[in-house]
Amino acid sequence: MKAKILLAGTSVLFAAPLWADTLTINSFGGAYEEAHRACVIDPFTAATGADVSIVTAYSADAFAQLRAQKDAPQFDVIHFSGGQEIVGAKEGLLAPVDPAKLENIDQLYDIAKPNLAAGEGPAYSIAPVGILANSEAAEAPVSWAAMMKDADASHMVLTDISNGYGMLGFLMMNQVAGGSMEDIQPGLDAVTDLLERGTVIVSTSPEIQQEFAQNEAWVAPYAADYAFTLQQAGLPISFVNPEEGLPGSFITASIVAGRDNGDLAHRFLDIEISKAAQECMAQALRYTPTNREAELPEDVASTMVVGEEAVAKLIRFDPTTIEAKRSEWVDAWNRTIAR
Repeated sequence: MKAKILLAGTSVLFAAPLWADTLTINSFGGAYEEAHRACVIDPFTAATGADVSIVTAYSADAFAQLRAQKDAPQFDVIHFSGGQEIVGAKEGLLAPVDPAKLENIDQLYDIAKPNLAAGEGPAYSIAPVGILANSEAAEAPVSWAAMMKDADASHMVLTDISNGYGMLGFLMMNQVAGGSMEDIQPGLDAVTDLLERGTVIVSTSPEIQQEFAQNEAWVAPYAADYAFTLQQAGLPISFVNPEEGLPGSFITASIVAGRDNGDLAHRFLDIEISKAAQECMAQALRYTPTNREAELPEDVASTMVVGEEAVAKLIRFDPTTIEAKRSEWVDAWNRTIAR
């Protein structure tokens, strides 16, 4: 019901001349796609009269399709959560974003719009990765350092770095342990220590839920949106914003080069970065808004990473470095956890 109320407000805010056209985008499926439709896609259609054709494709698959379609692109707007917009812009696959065509662009935090002219689309949501804790078990660690050193490792769950959130959690642990993007050995040593003390490693989100529900897990580095999923499943999970800061998965929207409806694509982006749309997405999924004017009910905001001060603490590990070193890091990780 809340989404419908916000949806109505969005339609009024974005009343505009009608386009008789179709925009092709990707979305990420499941609950995300449901919220994406209610908060962005339906308001866009109501405001413009344009249809939206949705291809369900996660970031890596969408980027592979974008590359394969380089000479005859099919997407108009493409969404990524792993930084693929940076690579796509460098490869000329994405068109520059014109701030003059985005009424809401000045409302975004600077961190959400670093390189529009190059084709890197703005971030309209951020999934922060912190610490999930069972609020009915031991006291939740307040920092990454405390999680690694003081928490009961026999009740901890780590996620394999083949998982995007798992990668970000590991890189944050590595940084706190004294490592860098050039040296992940301190992070691997920390993982080795945790494994020797009884920590479990899983690969997927449902396995985390199973560990909390069935196997007495107390702590897991993972994303705020999944903490909300576990809460909805009836589990006593809180999300901890660690003292050292936390990494974020930036969810971006970019305009594909070589298409002839750039004005309509800009219109879609403008609704996506709007206050109303981001409030709707935050309430539906607990993603951090990048629009500084977004307002949320206190009971929602208190469980999230929101506001200028909190967003300033978010860390974005360089996606191009992650992609370049992924195979090397995964090999090192696999050797570490196989011991």
